[in-house]
Amino acid sequence: MERRGQKYHRERLSEALREEIETIVEGELSDPRIGLVNVSEVHLAADSRSARVMVVVSGDDEETLETMEGLQAANGYVRRELAERLHLRRAPELLFVLDRSQQNEARIEELLNRTKKRSASQSTNRRT
Repeated sequence: MERRGQKYHRERLSEALREEIETIVEGELSDPRIGLVNVSEVHLAADSRSARVMVVVSGDDEETLETMEGLQAANGYVRRELAERLHLRRAPELLFVLDRSQQNEARIEELLNRTKKRSASQSTNRRT
C-alpha cells in the first residue's frame, strides 16, 4: 500500500512534468514534423522511472503520425531539459501516447444526441 505522502509527491511531479513538457514542445522543438500539440496528462509510474505522456495532436491522421514520430525523436532532448529544469537526478523515460479521449467524447455525444432525437420523434409519432 502506497503512503499518502508518496502519492501526493508523484501527483505534484506529474503535473510539473506536464507543464514543462508542454513548454518545451510548444516553444523549443524546431522539428518540422511536430505540429500543434497539447500535453493533456502525464502518468508517472509508481517508481518514477517512466512516464506516459498523453498528447492531443491537431490535424489529420498523417500529420498526427508525423508529429508522434517527431516527439519520439526529441525524447532525449526533452528528458535532458526536464532533468535540468526540475533538478531531477534522473528524468523518467518518456513514452508519448496519443490521447483520443476528446475525439471519443465527441463521438459519444453525437451518438447520444442522435438517440435522443430518435426517441423524441418516436414518442411524438405514438401520440398522433
